[in-house]
Amino acid sequence: MTLSEDYPKEDAMRRLEGKVALVTGGTSGIGEATVRRFVREGARVIFTGSNREAADALCAATGATFHANRVEQPEGWPPLAELITRDFGRLDIAFANAGVEAGDGSVESITIEGWDRIVAVNLTGVMLTCQAAVKLMRANPGGATGSIIVNSSMSAYKPMGNFVAYSTTKGALIALTKSVAMHCANQGTKIRANSIHPGVVETDMIKNIIAKQDDPDAARAIYNGMAPLGRMGQVEEIAALVTFLATDEAAFVSGSEYSIDGCSTAGMMGV
Repeated sequence: MTLSEDYPKEDAMRRLEGKVALVTGGTSGIGEATVRRFVREGARVIFTGSNREAADALCAATGATFHANRVEQPEGWPPLAELITRDFGRLDIAFANAGVEAGDGSVESITIEGWDRIVAVNLTGVMLTCQAAVKLMRANPGGATGSIIVNSSMSAYKPMGNFVAYSTTKGALIALTKSVAMHCANQGTKIRANSIHPGVVETDMIKNIIAKQDDPDAARAIYNGMAPLGRMGQVEEIAALVTFLATDEAAFVSGSEYSIDGCSTAGMMGV
């Protein structure tokens, strides 16, 4: 199954009209698809990343705003928060999407440098995203309200032996998200937090890996076979779930985990 860039085929319902959204790691993959979907749904979007060329192309295509920022660096957040307050006046949605896996390995092979880098981006970066989002959402005209969505992974449930840091950080994001959700609820706010857990998704990175193999068709079959549904997920499908959690339709959803993995973590496939 392949979905085109204009997925869904029908016009978006503009469920995010009047809302302001922040997407971290928005220059490619799930982040890029979410920027596009949020804009189609009527939101004003600001996204972060480090790929200026990709960011410029996405801004031109969508009208979204780009701000170069590394999520793991605390000093970068006050200028971004100031920009959001000055130019947008509020924040309703934060999609903590930025993550890395480069430099990972097994518990025996990973270097401390690789470990620290992945923990910094995948865990500390998400905490800083949530921290900034809650502060901005508290200041919203009309009261403290908003939706925070954290991009974890099915690796939170099925850790990989050769990706010890990635698996560990993605598992920790479950507790982080629930802690944020509980804090915001206990504080009497209408700020919600939920995590999503994608399986194997056909990003450009995966497509490039497949294309470089001696037998691309066989490589694709392996990736497709990782889910009982027999295919990879599409970035637009992940963006659709993120969008639902961002809407007022999900106003009673907080502290929850959403698997979107083609049944990968539901049970044993059998023989």
